[in-house]
Amino acid sequence: MNADLRAGWLYRTAALLGRLPWPCLKALADAIAWLWLRLDARESRVVRRNLELAYPELSAAERAALHPRVLRSTARQTFEMLRTWTRPPAENLARLRERHGQDLYDAALASGRGVIVAAPHFGNWELLNQWLAERGQIAIVYRPPDSPVVDGFLQRARGKENVRQVRAEGPAVRQLFKVLKDGGAVGILPDQQPKMGDGVFAPFFGVQALTMTLVNRLAERTGAIVLYGWVERLSDDLDFALHVEPAGPALADAAPVTAATAL
Repeated sequence: MNADLRAGWLYRTAALLGRLPWPCLKALADAIAWLWLRLDARESRVVRRNLELAYPELSAAERAALHPRVLRSTARQTFEMLRTWTRPPAENLARLRERHGQDLYDAALASGRGVIVAAPHFGNWELLNQWLAERGQIAIVYRPPDSPVVDGFLQRARGKENVRQVRAEGPAVRQLFKVLKDGGAVGILPDQQPKMGDGVFAPFFGVQALTMTLVNRLAERTGAIVLYGWVERLSDDLDFALHVEPAGPALADAAPVTAATAL
């Protein structure tokens, strides 16, 4: 079976799983989080180390109390996104109980300067993608996974109306300049680790982290408006809030480290 067929089967399986009632998926997510913690899985070790790096001011006991909560949130987030991928966008967007900054995005798009939405891996970024697509055409930048099966799955999951997926590599990136020059919108996950040479080291929670410079390059060369966007989880029952905020001028600074630090 070729990669495309396997990707199709994977998506259909995900769609069946996504039809389960949310309480069932939430219970499954909590069980997975418990296993991660119990088995000291990679996910658990990564969370432990990240808490040590991000919150050195907390005591070991305080970080230990946060540890299982972060794992549960991560597991639930996975199933939230699975539902988002496999259910109609209109059904998903009805879950946005609050919308903050929607007019800001609409005004930026209407300006004709082009819009870059920097959307970190925070909250439900897949729901943010669907909201952006509801407002009009959007080019989403993504780093292709190593597996062609997973790549095919993502193409199906994210390939909704008005969404154009652009690989964050080589000639494809040049398409983004054209989109912005034409007054279009581009969505970027700015906290993805770039390849060496495509980023600079900037402080993040007090730690030097390799940070992409793509947002800076696009903003500096095109004059596009840069906005931050994210979707916040309001409750454990699929209630969300949209947030759109302006980015500071430092993001378009000619000095890459200054821009990366602002990001």
